[in-house]
Amino acid sequence: MSVDVGGLLLDTVPFARALGIVFDTVADGHAVCHVPDRPDLHNHVGGPHAGVLFTLAESASGAAVLSALGDQLNRAVPLPTTATISYRKVALGEVRAEARLLASREEVVARLDAGERPEFDVAVELTDADGTVVSTLTVTWTLRPNRPTSP
Repeated sequence: MSVDVGGLLLDTVPFARALGIVFDTVADGHAVCHVPDRPDLHNHVGGPHAGVLFTLAESASGAAVLSALGDQLNRAVPLPTTATISYRKVALGEVRAEARLLASREEVVARLDAGERPEFDVAVELTDADGTVVSTLTVTWTLRPNRPTSP
């Protein structure tokens, strides 16, 4: 049984839903999503606010993580720990995010199996309606082992 990762994120992250993020494809450590061009999301220079771009990219990175490691949710919680963003150009029109897990699923799960709290990066590229790269991000994620529950 497969899980609709994009739907899950929109159900559990109301801010992503409020921005109107649309998940186009999500599978095997890779995710593509976009946010439509909306004047109410623009900043003082006429493009999407930096917060919109960051949220779109972080959402794409989370979808990529869940698509590869969602079956580990019974024993660990995925959490972003750091993010580095580079704003390159003013985005115009609809913005698209493409995220990909930089570590292999096997490597991350092996570290979790070894009792470690694995950290791994997800690269995200944001492009505008013309296909111009407007921002790039690296989001570092961890899988925090679930705490034992009290009887």
